[in-house]
Amino acid sequence: MDSAAKDEMQPELSPGSSCPGPEWPEQERAEQLARGAALKWASGIFYRPEQLARLGQYRSREVQRTCSLEARLKSVVQSYLEGVQTGVWQLAQAIEAVQGTREALSQARGLLQGMSQALRTLQPLRERVAQYKQLQAMSHLLPRLRAVPAAVAHTQTLIDAQQFLEAYMSLRELEQLREDTWAPLGGLELPVFQGLDLLFEALGQAVEAAAGAAGKLAREDPALLVAAVRVAEVETGRITPLGQVPRDWRQRCLRALQEGLEQTHFGSPLLPAPGALPGWLEALRVALPVELATAEALVAPCCPPQYNVVQLWAHTLHSGLRRSLQHLLAGPELEAADAFALLHWALHVYLGQEMMGSLELGPEADVSQLEPLLTLENIEQLEATFVANVQASVSQWLQNALDGEVAEWGREQGPNTDPSGSYYSPMPAIVLQILEENIRVASLVSESLQQRVHGMALSELGIFLRSWTGRLQGPWLRWKLRWTSYRGGSAAWCWRRCRWSSRSGSFPQPLFANLPSRQWLSSPELLESVCERTGRFCRDFGRVRNPTVQLLLAEAERAVVLQYLRALMQGRLVCRGADERTQAAERLRHDAAQLQQLFLGLGLEENAHCAPVLLALRELLNLRDPALLGLEVAGLQQQFPDVSEDHVSALLGLRGDLSREQQLAALSSLQAALPPSPRASRRALFSLVPAPAPSPASCLPSGSCARARLLSE
Repeated sequence: MDSAAKDEMQPELSPGSSCPGPEWPEQERAEQLARGAALKWASGIFYRPEQLARLGQYRSREVQRTCSLEARLKSVVQSYLEGVQTGVWQLAQAIEAVQGTREALSQARGLLQGMSQALRTLQPLRERVAQYKQLQAMSHLLPRLRAVPAAVAHTQTLIDAQQFLEAYMSLRELEQLREDTWAPLGGLELPVFQGLDLLFEALGQAVEAAAGAAGKLAREDPALLVAAVRVAEVETGRITPLGQVPRDWRQRCLRALQEGLEQTHFGSPLLPAPGALPGWLEALRVALPVELATAEALVAPCCPPQYNVVQLWAHTLHSGLRRSLQHLLAGPELEAADAFALLHWALHVYLGQEMMGSLELGPEADVSQLEPLLTLENIEQLEATFVANVQASVSQWLQNALDGEVAEWGREQGPNTDPSGSYYSPMPAIVLQILEENIRVASLVSESLQQRVHGMALSELGIFLRSWTGRLQGPWLRWKLRWTSYRGGSAAWCWRRCRWSSRSGSFPQPLFANLPSRQWLSSPELLESVCERTGRFCRDFGRVRNPTVQLLLAEAERAVVLQYLRALMQGRLVCRGADERTQAAERLRHDAAQLQQLFLGLGLEENAHCAPVLLALRELLNLRDPALLGLEVAGLQQQFPDVSEDHVSALLGLRGDLSREQQLAALSSLQAALPPSPRASRRALFSLVPAPAPSPASCLPSGSCARARLLSE
């Protein structure tokens, strides 16, 4: 390399710089810091005058250090410059090598262009060679290709004759021949093979049809079913040539098995006609176990184990039956008999030993793990339908029975009698028998349906009794209870009438309009009139048998006592002194004795009387020391737990001698009294008697109005 080239490769140095290379921005800052540090050091060293004598030593030392640093810097710069020079030389060498490579590539490009032109001239020859190879292959395959149309026709004949194995082998040979010609022809398919896929589809449809009739073939021609299943299994596991989509004939067979089974038992689009549902369900009860037994004994041996034929049969039958029932329930509303038959069949027969729970079936047929045959909404719908239809029938029947009974009451001749001479009507027994029979039938299905029918029966019986009371009230007034002695039926009507009188607090006649009054204090004729009318009312019970007559008399006696108590609570009388209180107490005792005598004479047992309540009230009026009223009130509550503060306040008002504080003290004993004895068997009395209604303004938000009224006075 000459000196000029070397000079060109020498790096330029910046003016005033002793080092090669570009200026560094940090260099100036580093020099400033160094000068500052040196000045600081020098000012610290030469601050004292005695140290100036050593200035020459410091100067010579720094000169030596500076020379050493300059020598080292020169060595480093010289080494750097030598490396740069070497790198520049290597770059020049690389440029020369790249230039040579570029020239070689240009020459190779020219050679390739020449070869491309030569290849274009050889393309017709290449095409001729390919055609020759195809012709050579076709010449070898021509005898076999000539036989393809005949083989296709023969295969179609085999398919029509249901010779599935032979047809499948013929199709496989034709498919192999098509594959052998496909590669030599460069992916070109000959027209002679165009119907091969359709032939495969025809065989698949034939196999599918055979699987759909598996139950019938298993009994009549099991070999045909086995052949169809074998073809489906072989084709499913085979890799299809020429990149075609695999034929999953196993799934087609399974789907055909299910569809054929559903079509056999649930394929009819027509729903059972009204009233025909029980027969349809009975036919299924017989057919489904037979179908499962056939699957287990005949179909399963003809199929591979992975088909799980028995389980497939059971699940398919269950699903098809469930869909059919859902479709049935979505249609017109069922009649009562159909709704009952479906509920009983689905809840008890279907999973019972007569069908899916049969011990003769294997464990594969268990459908207990499947979804229920009827959903909760279906059961609710069927129960509501059954109850509504039965209610309509019962209501109509009861109305007809009531019309007949009213007509019976209107006859001139007397009613029928039993051997003992008591009037007799079979209607009550028939009504109860009809209702009990409906409840019993509902219990065969489920407890919920039984409860629904039971509630319906009670409701209809209540409506019937109320209608009976209203319809027979006219004849009762005309004939003066000539027929009230009917055993059971008419007696029940009278008992209902007595209970109505006792609860409503009023008889048809105003028997107690003048009680209590001063006329009542001095005259016993008022109660005598009451006893006379009541006796006439109750004597018509003479032909009613026990215990019904006791029930009627007890209700009548309680109705009279409730009327008596109701009159006492009206506040129409306030005693003016001790003599009137004594007189009122004596009247209560006399009235209680007179009522007891009346009903004892009518035959009412003594322990069923309610009249003794008048004797307990007598003690409240007869007590001379008001300080002891609290004990009497507490004793009254022990005997009659349903007495309230309002009742006691109304009774204390009869005395006319109590201050507000004394009444409050007596009422407070009700809260402090002991709970009533569990052995007390008194029936409700005071709870059926309305107390005097005080002014709303005197009632507090909590507590009784009687106490609030006394506190506000």
